[in-house]
Amino acid sequence: MNGFPPAPAGRAVEEARREKAEIRRRVWRLLLERGVALPPFPIEGRIPNFRGAEEAAARLVRSRAFERAEVVFCNPDSPQRPVREAALRMGKLLVMASPRLRSGFLVLDPSRIPRSAYREASTIAGAFKWGRQVLDRVPSIDLKVAGSVAVSAGGGRVGKGGGFSDLEYAILRVLGAVGETTPIATTVHDLQIVERVPMLKHDVPVDYIFTPRAAVEVSAPRRRPEGVYWELLTPQQVEAIPILKLLRERGLSA
Repeated sequence: MNGFPPAPAGRAVEEARREKAEIRRRVWRLLLERGVALPPFPIEGRIPNFRGAEEAAARLVRSRAFERAEVVFCNPDSPQRPVREAALRMGKLLVMASPRLRSGFLVLDPSRIPRSAYREASTIAGAFKWGRQVLDRVPSIDLKVAGSVAVSAGGGRVGKGGGFSDLEYAILRVLGAVGETTPIATTVHDLQIVERVPMLKHDVPVDYIFTPRAAVEVSAPRRRPEGVYWELLTPQQVEAIPILKLLRERGLSA
C-alpha cells in the first residue's frame, strides 16, 4: 500500500482487496483504451485525470451541496483541481490534504490570496505556497470532495490503493471536522462508474457522483467509519504520518 505493508487481514478482507485491485486495473485500462485519460501519465497508481474533468467539476460546483458549503475539503489530485479553484473563486475556505498526509492539512483562505493566484493556489505546489499547514486545527467542513478510481451508483468507492482518502476522513472525524452527515462527493468520468464495489468497515462511501454527463445522488447512504481503526494500521504508517502520531499520543480513536 504505497510502500506500507498491509495490516493482517482475514479471508473476506483479502478477497475485497483483490476485487478492488481488479476494479482499478480494469478502469485504468478502459480509460486508456477509450482515449479519455489525460496527463499526468502513467495513470496507473493515480486518481486518473480525464477528458471532461472540468465539466464534471462544473456539475459539482452547481450542486446545492457545494453552493451551501462555506468550507470545502478537496483531495489534491489533478482531476479535482477545477473544483479547488472554483471553491477559492466563490470565496470558500479550502482545505486540502498534503500528499500522503506527510505535512498534515493545508488551509487556503481566498481572502488572503490574490485573485490572480487562485489557479496556482489550486495546485499542490501552489497550496503549499499560499496555504497554511495545520495538523489538528482543521475548521469544520461542510463538504468533502474525494478523488476516485471507480465508484458504484450505490456509493461504493475505490481509490488508488493507498487508503489515504479513507484515513483522511477518519482523522477528520476524530478531530470533529466532519460527521456522519457531512456530504461527500466525487467527480469521475462516466466510464469510472462500475456495478459493484466491495466496502470494508474503514471504507468511506460517497453521497454524490458527478460526471461530465450526469449527477447521481446515492439513494441509500452507507454507514461511515466512526474514527481511526488503529488495529488496521501498521507501525510504519503511524510513524510516517505526524497527525496519526499526535492522535495516538492523545489516545484518540473516535
